[in-house]
Amino acid sequence: MWIHEITPGINDVLVLARATTEKRTLITFDKDFGDLVFRQKFKAPAGIILVRISSTPTSVVSRIAVTALDSRIDWTGHFWVVRGENDIRMRCLPNS
Repeated sequence: MWIHEITPGINDVLVLARATTEKRTLITFDKDFGDLVFRQKFKAPAGIILVRISSTPTSVVSRIAVTALDSRIDWTGHFWVVRGENDIRMRCLPNS
Protein backbone atom coordinates (compact mmCIF):
# COMPACT_ATOMS: atom_id res chain seq x y z
CA MET A 1 0.00 0.00 0.00
CA TRP A 2 1.28 3.49 -0.79
CA ILE A 3 -0.09 5.89 1.82
CA HIS A 4 0.23 8.84 -0.57
CA GLU A 5 -2.38 7.23 -2.84
CA ILE A 6 -4.72 6.14 -0.04
CA THR A 7 -4.68 9.27 2.15
CA PRO A 8 -2.56 12.05 0.66
CA GLY A 9 -1.40 14.67 3.15
CA ILE A 10 -1.80 12.44 6.22
CA ASN A 11 0.67 13.37 8.98
CA ASP A 12 3.44 11.10 10.25
CA VAL A 13 1.69 10.24 13.53
CA LEU A 14 -1.37 8.99 11.65
CA VAL A 15 0.80 7.06 9.17
CA LEU A 16 2.56 5.38 12.10
CA ALA A 17 -0.74 4.61 13.84
CA ARG A 18 -2.21 3.09 10.68
CA ALA A 19 0.86 0.94 10.04
CA THR A 20 0.77 -0.20 13.67
CA THR A 21 -2.95 -1.02 13.64
CA GLU A 22 -2.62 -2.92 10.37
CA LYS A 23 0.59 -4.67 11.53
CA ARG A 24 2.52 -3.40 8.52
CA THR A 25 6.19 -2.74 7.98
CA LEU A 26 6.67 0.91 7.11
CA ILE A 27 9.11 1.73 4.31
CA THR A 28 10.07 5.40 4.30
CA PHE A 29 12.60 8.05 3.31
CA ASP A 30 11.53 10.15 6.33
CA LYS A 31 13.79 10.12 9.43
CA ASP A 32 10.91 11.42 11.59
CA PHE A 33 9.53 7.91 12.15
CA GLY A 34 12.63 6.90 14.11
CA ASP A 35 12.20 9.98 16.29
CA LEU A 36 8.51 9.20 16.87
CA VAL A 37 9.25 5.64 17.97
CA PHE A 38 12.53 6.00 19.86
CA ARG A 39 12.35 9.49 21.37
CA GLN A 40 8.65 10.26 21.57
CA LYS A 41 7.73 6.67 22.50
CA PHE A 42 4.91 6.14 19.98
CA LYS A 43 3.95 2.51 19.49
CA ALA A 44 5.91 0.99 16.63
CA PRO A 45 4.47 -0.89 13.66
CA ALA A 46 5.64 -4.38 12.70
CA GLY A 47 8.87 -2.88 11.37
CA ILE A 48 10.34 0.32 9.97
CA ILE A 49 12.71 0.49 7.03
CA LEU A 50 14.35 3.87 6.56
CA VAL A 51 15.91 4.23 3.11
CA ARG A 52 18.83 6.72 3.25
CA ILE A 53 20.48 6.39 -0.14
CA SER A 54 22.30 9.52 -1.25
CA SER A 55 22.32 8.81 -4.99
CA THR A 56 20.24 11.37 -6.79
CA PRO A 57 18.90 9.47 -9.81
CA THR A 58 15.60 7.90 -8.79
CA SER A 59 16.33 4.80 -10.85
CA VAL A 60 19.55 4.16 -8.87
CA VAL A 61 17.83 4.71 -5.52
CA SER A 62 14.96 2.41 -6.56
CA ARG A 63 17.31 -0.36 -7.73
CA ILE A 64 19.39 -0.27 -4.55
CA ALA A 65 16.32 -0.14 -2.29
CA VAL A 66 14.62 -3.06 -4.05
CA THR A 67 17.82 -5.14 -3.97
CA ALA A 68 18.22 -4.44 -0.26
CA LEU A 69 14.57 -5.27 0.48
CA ASP A 70 14.87 -8.53 -1.45
CA SER A 71 18.01 -9.49 0.49
CA ARG A 72 16.31 -10.12 3.84
CA ILE A 73 13.14 -11.57 5.33
CA ASP A 74 13.58 -10.54 8.97
CA TRP A 75 12.28 -6.94 8.79
CA THR A 76 9.64 -7.47 11.50
CA GLY A 77 10.39 -6.14 14.99
CA HIS A 78 13.26 -3.96 13.83
CA PHE A 79 14.16 -0.47 12.71
CA TRP A 80 16.37 -0.75 9.66
CA VAL A 81 18.45 1.89 7.91
CA VAL A 82 19.28 1.03 4.31
CA ARG A 83 22.13 3.12 2.92
CA GLY A 84 23.10 0.77 0.11
CA GLU A 85 22.77 -2.81 -1.09
CA ASN A 86 25.42 -3.94 1.41
CA ASP A 87 25.01 -1.17 3.95
CA ILE A 88 22.04 -2.08 6.15
CA ARG A 89 21.90 -1.40 9.89
CA MET A 90 19.35 -2.85 12.29
CA ARG A 91 18.08 -1.91 15.74
CA CYS A 92 15.30 -3.64 17.68
CA LEU A 93 12.11 -1.63 17.98
CA PRO A 94 11.38 -0.66 21.60
CA ASN A 95 7.94 -2.27 21.87
CA SER A 96 8.15 -5.22 19.54
